[in-house]
Amino acid sequence: MAKHSLFLIFSIFLSGIALYANSADKVNVNIVYLGIDEKPHVPLTLLEVPIEDNGQRGAELALNDNITTGQFLGHKYKFEVVRPKVDHLESTFLELLQANNKLFITDLEIDNLVKISSLSQAKDALLFNVRAPDDVLRSDACSRNTLHILPSRAMLADGLAQYLAWKRWREWVLIVGQTEPDRLYADAIRRAAKRFGAKIVEEVQWDFDTGARRTDSGHVNEQQEVPNATQTRDYDIAIVADESDNFGEFLTYRTYRPRPVGGTQGLVATSWHRSHEQWGGTQLQRRFKKLADRDMTPRDYVAWAAMRAIGEAVVKANSADPEKLRTALFDPSFKLAAFKGVPLTFRAWNGQLRQPILVSGPRSLITVSPQRQFLHERSPLDTLGYDLPESACTQTFGS
Repeated sequence: MAKHSLFLIFSIFLSGIALYANSADKVNVNIVYLGIDEKPHVPLTLLEVPIEDNGQRGAELALNDNITTGQFLGHKYKFEVVRPKVDHLESTFLELLQANNKLFITDLEIDNLVKISSLSQAKDALLFNVRAPDDVLRSDACSRNTLHILPSRAMLADGLAQYLAWKRWREWVLIVGQTEPDRLYADAIRRAAKRFGAKIVEEVQWDFDTGARRTDSGHVNEQQEVPNATQTRDYDIAIVADESDNFGEFLTYRTYRPRPVGGTQGLVATSWHRSHEQWGGTQLQRRFKKLADRDMTPRDYVAWAAMRAIGEAVVKANSADPEKLRTALFDPSFKLAAFKGVPLTFRAWNGQLRQPILVSGPRSLITVSPQRQFLHERSPLDTLGYDLPESACTQTFGS
């Protein structure tokens, strides 16, 4: 009898959904995954292989979920991956806009993202940034048509710094690489040190030739160069700023003093990690691996979150109009379930997706920030990155 009742209730539920779908207006949701034609990043170690579809496969996994829900509600999804040569990015983007594409998941570095988001023709589009972590995009150079799904560098640095504050590892040596992203990450680390009571006792500029690692004598050079570079004042942890992945992996076990290494290598703060199993994370990891035949990367995860945010907003607004979706995304009732223990929401002052930061070793999750002792009047998640009083963004994103 109980089974019959449950079956009857379920049948009535499905009938209601079908009736609503038949009576509702059909909604066509066109989403473009926009990147550039580029060679995949070559990892520092042969244990990792270059990934040609990094990010894209995460969006595809979430698209499947959106389609499943949408088929009951009259929402039809069209997904297109476009990767022009960098010289043709602007013209390709304009052609996509003219073809009535208004929703973009943008897998672009800051210069290319700003190039297209600042076009007058893009004013009514909605761009979901899954590649550029630059803090300036959430502050002085913010744009109303761009929402940021991946954490900013400040959020990552604050997530790491909170854990180090909890551990009372307050004295840091900062080792900075030679590229602009390395320097920007170092800036975020300096800011985090001031916010959470740490002291950078010494800074080291890494200027050794990393090409030596590809020769038979590379290990000899590393055993000489790393101890020499890290022969500094005593410290609790060496923080490495090497977003370009040129040398950071060589520091662990080779520093002059027996100290832990963190930052862009070693103990890292990230949006996602293959070891994450909590809050249903294992299920997401397994589903992704079945789809892509590889582990989910942070860029895959944020692309997944971008696609799911679009799907949730379409359901809420029953529309694919960018302005209606923006209203839905910033509505106080909007919450994105994203396998991180708490629902994710958008910051109304700069379009950044609030989210916990995973702090992980190479093969295991160490902790999740914000740490419990760091409280906030609005949300503990706002202890990560630039808070409302700190932001120079003058755009209006939501209520």
